[in-house]
Amino acid sequence: AAQAEEIVITNPEKLRREIETIYPVKDRLYPPDIEGSDQKLRDICFDTAHKVYGPDLPEIVEKRLDRELDSIIGAGYYVVYYISHLLVKKSNEDGYLVGSRGSVGSSFVATMSNITEVNPLTPHYICKNCQYCEWISDDKVKSGFDLPDKECPHCGSVMRGDGQDIPFETFLGFNGDKVPDIDLNFSGEYQAKAHAYTKEVFGEDHVFRAGTVGTVQEKTAYGYVKGYEEEMGLEATPYNEAKRTDLAKGCEGVKRTTGQHPGGIVVVPLDMDVHDFTPVQYPANNPDAEWKTTHFDFHQIHDNILKFDILGHVDPTAMKLFERMTGMDVTTIPMNDPETMAIFSGIDSLNIDSSRYDQKTGAAGIPEFGTPFVRGILELTKPTTFAELVSISGLSHGTDVWLNNAKDLIDNGTCVLSEVIGCRDDIMIDLMNYGLPPKDSFTIMESVRKGKGLKPEWEKLMKDNSVPDWFIDSCKKIKYMFPKAHAVAYVMNAVRIAWFKVHMPVYYYCQFFSIRCDAYDIGVMMQGEGAIRERMNGIRAMRDNKTEKPSDKELAIYDTLELALEMVLRGYRFSRISMERSDATEFIPDPQDEKAIIPPFTSVDGLGANVGKSVVAARTERPFLSKEDVLRRTQLSRTLLDKLDSLGACQDLDEENQMTLF
Repeated sequence: AAQAEEIVITNPEKLRREIETIYPVKDRLYPPDIEGSDQKLRDICFDTAHKVYGPDLPEIVEKRLDRELDSIIGAGYYVVYYISHLLVKKSNEDGYLVGSRGSVGSSFVATMSNITEVNPLTPHYICKNCQYCEWISDDKVKSGFDLPDKECPHCGSVMRGDGQDIPFETFLGFNGDKVPDIDLNFSGEYQAKAHAYTKEVFGEDHVFRAGTVGTVQEKTAYGYVKGYEEEMGLEATPYNEAKRTDLAKGCEGVKRTTGQHPGGIVVVPLDMDVHDFTPVQYPANNPDAEWKTTHFDFHQIHDNILKFDILGHVDPTAMKLFERMTGMDVTTIPMNDPETMAIFSGIDSLNIDSSRYDQKTGAAGIPEFGTPFVRGILELTKPTTFAELVSISGLSHGTDVWLNNAKDLIDNGTCVLSEVIGCRDDIMIDLMNYGLPPKDSFTIMESVRKGKGLKPEWEKLMKDNSVPDWFIDSCKKIKYMFPKAHAVAYVMNAVRIAWFKVHMPVYYYCQFFSIRCDAYDIGVMMQGEGAIRERMNGIRAMRDNKTEKPSDKELAIYDTLELALEMVLRGYRFSRISMERSDATEFIPDPQDEKAIIPPFTSVDGLGANVGKSVVAARTERPFLSKEDVLRRTQLSRTLLDKLDSLGACQDLDEENQMTLF
């Protein structure tokens, strides 16, 4: 018995004490380190703060900066901010604005390190000339952008409002212990360069594309079972439905394919190897591919290794296009221009005859607000402030936030748009305003925004603090909520684009038709109002006819024609495509007609960007002599040239180079 105890208990225990603990997977986060980046981040933030708020920082600015920096640096997350700062700085230097997404705009450190344009402080006036500051204590002002411009009492310059009143807890957690997930929207044209820049910073062996694993879904699994029955000749004695479902359940979730996250870049610390976290693979088994990919799905290792979301988005591309075409700095566009704000509740700013136009707002073609669903919300709520637009953005992207929730409250007069819960941050701020402690307000917000509802003790606490019943019921229904910082960042770009739509329509429509359309019927668009209406009516009739469905392409053409109709009703038009004047891929203002835009070659069905560029390159060398000359010197096929000819693009060209003398 003593020997058995020694073999079974004593010796294994002795061995256990001698062996160090080994984790088959990593047990914590291993962020990369850049020497001195903690101090560099602190210096960058305070330098920016002094440039904006003056040599003596207001207490609210200094306290928030110190509190956030202490949390970020203390938790070791400073390198995430520092790298994001470098990425945004590089993109800005190369002429491309960067948009933020997610809740990063909740962090004032992100604002002061120029990662985001969103300022999360309470609403305030700031003088850009002398740094005079004025803080607003009125709870009804939810966004500094809604403050009217006023004269600086110190230097007489025009002061504009800023500050969106967003608590940093939504991004960093209540104790600043949440891993910061910084998602950035780069221009689609610049995304590859931003990805490549991470290799410059960390070295090729330490950055990888985040891998994804696609699994077998329910319907596919069921198809496998049916396929197996056919293959095995079981038609005479098929499985019953319960057996099929059971077998299909066993197939669900099995790995089917691997892929690549569209913008995720994972960074391995310089003193570690990628294989400490995951095997790597070549995408599509191509050993010459530019990037290697993590073999494990990123979600399996996201607690251990850092990921930067460097995503491509159309809004920064639009801003670049506006700046290039107009020479303006889009960041100077006001967020409180009355005519711009008016298009979200009516069409007066567009100068359209309402008897010929059936839209109630001018929001068509404005990102975030242009879909029929959101336009419906605009028509019902008639927003007039930036804060209300942020609320609508949150309402339209959440789950069980608008329908059967806020919509009913507004419809029956219980509350108005500015009072409903639009974004997750509203819950925390409103509860604190009712008198709940910050910690409880944060905990309730986190539970509600994840769809977990309210615990009985929270409900009692809310009632004890006179929180209205409608607010409590609203919290119980919510399944998912948008972060306010994300909504603010997207609405800022939407307002900028709306400003161009109102004040510089030619450039707005050039932008829309160049980068926000999936399909064109350029022949119809050039013919004007009558032809556009007729084509739209045809597609609408098909859509309403349950037996004949329009194709996806026809639905995309309908969306394009909707903006084309608006444009012509405002007194603008499309010039004809021209072999001499059209751009390869962009709609451009017509230099001979201030109310016209010239379509590009790619607006012709089947004509790709490279073919369009070949035409521009050839005519830059020397003018075309004839259609024969065009075919010889460009990548155009005879079919495409005939299409262009039918659209009037070859009006001044003979068939051949030969000249007739008599």
